[in-house]
Amino acid sequence: MLTWLVLLPALGAVAVILIPRRMRELHLPVGIALSALPLALAGYLFWVFEPAAGFQFEESAAWYEPWGIGWRLGVDGVSLPMVALTALLTPIALAASTSITARTKEFVVNTLLLEAGMIGAFLSLDLFLFFVFFEVILVPMYFIIGVWGGERRRQAAVKFFLFTAFGSALMLAGIIALAVSYTLQEGVTSFALADLMGAELSLDAERWLFAAFAAAFAIKTPLVPLHTWLPDAHTEAPTAGSVLLAGVLLKLGTYGLLRFNLSLFPEASVDAVMIMAVLAVVGIVYGAVVAVVQPDLKRLVAYSSVSHLGFIVLGVFALTSGGLQGAVIQNVNHGLTTGALFLLVGMIYERRRTKAISELGGLGKAMPICAGLFLFMAFASIGLPGLNGFVGEFLILIGAYASLPAPAIVAASGVVLAAVYLLWAYERVFTGVPDIEENKTAPDLTAREISLLAPLVALVLIIGLYPGVLLDKIAPSTERALDHVEAVTGYEAPPHGRLGDVFMGGDGE
Repeated sequence: MLTWLVLLPALGAVAVILIPRRMRELHLPVGIALSALPLALAGYLFWVFEPAAGFQFEESAAWYEPWGIGWRLGVDGVSLPMVALTALLTPIALAASTSITARTKEFVVNTLLLEAGMIGAFLSLDLFLFFVFFEVILVPMYFIIGVWGGERRRQAAVKFFLFTAFGSALMLAGIIALAVSYTLQEGVTSFALADLMGAELSLDAERWLFAAFAAAFAIKTPLVPLHTWLPDAHTEAPTAGSVLLAGVLLKLGTYGLLRFNLSLFPEASVDAVMIMAVLAVVGIVYGAVVAVVQPDLKRLVAYSSVSHLGFIVLGVFALTSGGLQGAVIQNVNHGLTTGALFLLVGMIYERRRTKAISELGGLGKAMPICAGLFLFMAFASIGLPGLNGFVGEFLILIGAYASLPAPAIVAASGVVLAAVYLLWAYERVFTGVPDIEENKTAPDLTAREISLLAPLVALVLIIGLYPGVLLDKIAPSTERALDHVEAVTGYEAPPHGRLGDVFMGGDGE
């Protein structure tokens, strides 16, 4: 099943390639239809997945035996939500791309290959295989930004590629060093995650390897000060590119920190808790403050991602039950809300051909449905109780406060600042009397556009009102990760507190 999840988007790309260029009106509809296949399979996987620790539906086959490289796939409560989110956002992103009329075949092919690479990365249980998928996704995203982006698309694409490729090189060096160390100890070479978790490393070696992996994932997330590629990439990317970049691709950074850094380098992870927490909090506050002063609506949403992803990193390195569960569910929540906000910004841009906030006043009168949906997603992103963002931020802050009270208190300011930049942006874009003629006559969202946002709205409500639908599947895997850190290092996680029981169940202390 997992192999098919990776292969279906790739085979879909091949199918679109085979459609003659003269039949370009079929490229996008066929791509959307084919992207529904991995969505259906991911939905089935989510349904049959059992809430239990450990990997399920594992698949393993030798790829290159002399080097111990294998096709090793598996899914647990940490990766399952991200696989499902990737499969959901891809057809939505494609369906939102009807304004792209040039080289539609190449656009659809790159999007489907991007989906295959992202799903493969989330499912990989072999570090070399993970690196391959981690690198593969750079190419289609580079072309999506560089070919179908805005006026400065080439500079943004090159900047994105150079930053992330540099991080990948550091990670590859770390993977090779770790595999060599395992080979010297065991006499056999392996890149399997389960094997490399058993490698015995000196504390200095573990710290250097932690740094190599953490740098790669910090760039991908991105954490301040390695974030400068992100606003440019988002600003210049087409709507589909921004949706997949914010919704899924950035999560490979936060996912990697939890999956690989905590698993492979637990001692170094415990030692680096305060460093990573400070970087996370700096990102939370910096991203929010810079978002407040942005004159470009899309750039504002881009900087909001820097802030919100800082919360996820804080949750990971809180090293508590609540923090880890909050980090995983917030990965999903951010993908839903920010993906929807980028869709709405793209829909506004298609009507007004500008993203400058100063030129968009009073749109609410002409576009009341768009205004309502934007406000709804802004509230979800802020963390309004009853919506999905509240669940993740609440768990992260409760979990972080138990182990890192000072960073948690400072991080809470990010919630307040999120209300400032999102509600102020809403006021300037949608309220008041329009003084520009185009704002008075801008058409509201069509039925097709509303249908693209409808599943995201539904999931925001479902997760907000019944978070157990995700937390029940997430909790055993995050507890297993925390147990591993405690068993190897002697670290003892503080209790998450009674308020965490509202979402997680069990007896708080």
